[in-house]
Amino acid sequence: MEVNPNSQQPTGSNAVPNGLGNVQRPGEYLRQTRVSQVRDIKDVAADLNIPVKTLQALEQDEYKALPEATFIKGYYRLYAKYLKVDATAIIQRFDEIYENDTGLLPNHALNNSPIKIMGKLPGSKSDRNKKWLKRSVITLVVIAVIWALIAGIQKWSANKNDDAESKPQESQVEVLSLNNGTTASSGDEMVLNFSHPTAVHIVDSTGKVLATGRQAATLTVHGQTPFQIRLDDATAVSLSLNNEQISLSPYTVNGKAEFRLSR
Repeated sequence: MEVNPNSQQPTGSNAVPNGLGNVQRPGEYLRQTRVSQVRDIKDVAADLNIPVKTLQALEQDEYKALPEATFIKGYYRLYAKYLKVDATAIIQRFDEIYENDTGLLPNHALNNSPIKIMGKLPGSKSDRNKKWLKRSVITLVVIAVIWALIAGIQKWSANKNDDAESKPQESQVEVLSLNNGTTASSGDEMVLNFSHPTAVHIVDSTGKVLATGRQAATLTVHGQTPFQIRLDDATAVSLSLNNEQISLSPYTVNGKAEFRLSR
């Protein structure tokens, strides 16, 4: 009796296969090849980094217990390369029997697969977009808070300055009287008018200090010329001696003036 050399071998056969038979299933062929090479399935699973359960399903051609067809083909290629057999015939045979065995299209995902569909990864584009949106909102809120604080500080500072400017400037100058407390009506009269506060220091020819300190209003002093005068800001002062207007520009250096004035 003749035996067809391409007929399917019994599942439990350990005979060394010369190649994938015409009707032999891919998983059975790989199992026989592994057994003929005396390789334990657990060792193969460890070498290929494939779970033993998945490897067993491949060898038993249990496609409904495996992931979709694309993954199965990948496993077949990896397994064939490991056993040093041709993967082309294995993939071709798989394509011929897969849809007939499962009734599924090759791209159909199987719910009972030992490799579960994991869905979106933590670093997916959608998650990254959400993170960037959240960060953008937080950044805008922080900027708005900082802007509000700066605006509040500026408003408070402006109100404080307005209050300070609205108060009348009080003279801090000390006008010293002559002749034991009686303001001299004789001698020379000097009048100083101020556009804004500045410090002054005035001494007459007798060495008497007629005025010293910070002044903001009109200042009138009497004494004997020549007067020794020092003004911290000459631009703030207009000065007259015995009703004669005196120009301070010849005596002003870097805004300050220090000079002797006589009639």
